[in-house]
Amino acid sequence: MIKVYVASAFCKDETGGNKAGVVLYENGLTNDEKKKIAKIVGYAETAFVTETPEADFKIEYFTPAEEVPLCGHATIATFGVLKYLNNLDKDSYTIETKSGILNINLKENQIFMEQNIPVFYEELSYKEIKNSFDIDCINKNIPIQIVSTGLKDILIPIKNEEVLWQLKPNFEYITEISKKYNVVGMHLYTFSNDKVMCRNFAPLYDVNEESATGTSNCALAGLLFKKLNIKKDIYSFEQGYSLKAPSQIIVKVISYDKENIDKIFVGGNSKFLKIMDINLSENNNSK
Repeated sequence: MIKVYVASAFCKDETGGNKAGVVLYENGLTNDEKKKIAKIVGYAETAFVTETPEADFKIEYFTPAEEVPLCGHATIATFGVLKYLNNLDKDSYTIETKSGILNINLKENQIFMEQNIPVFYEELSYKEIKNSFDIDCINKNIPIQIVSTGLKDILIPIKNEEVLWQLKPNFEYITEISKKYNVVGMHLYTFSNDKVMCRNFAPLYDVNEESATGTSNCALAGLLFKKLNIKKDIYSFEQGYSLKAPSQIIVKVISYDKENIDKIFVGGNSKFLKIMDINLSENNNSK
């Protein structure tokens, strides 16, 4: 029997957020078994935590279809679970991931995860992307660009908030574009007063839409800071309203010269939800 802890990351006002499964110290699992567990659990990602001499924890991330090198919300959920179990006794930790060794900082009720410095890839044309959605929704005044702080996403500016919630994605076309450019998916954003509102689609990884994405919003903060010259120490992104799971993702940028990003962290709140017991041989679960 495999015990899976479930927590929600990036909760807004103790509600919403993005749920993830967390499996602790099941060292004997194969990758196929991890994918099977992720599929039974039924969330976008499940994190598998083991020991490593390289860091305080080693974390691997599996969707129901694939392993991914990094997942922001599953990391935040993992530390929410560890905190719930009283397994944390200091304010900072390191984790070993497929994207490298990263720092985790705990401050009051928030958990912050260091990401890689943003890397900027291709700019895509409007014509190539427009068939991804059922309406003319893209803001043509801002470039469409692939950015990564650990995972590559296509960052797409949308005209306004009303259009953002109204649009319907063409998942088949998004999957084709994601394969072509070797990205996780598409991260859509628009400005609403002092907020940045977002939606995220990753059908290539069997995640049609996700309610809160740490790595995508960290990449977006990098784009705002470096390319759009919207320079802040702290960015706040909101996501998940279209899924009735409102979420808040906070990104902290450290820049010593106010021009370049020296460090970048993504974080927010986490709330423990439940425990699931999974019997792999029977392919069922009890809650």
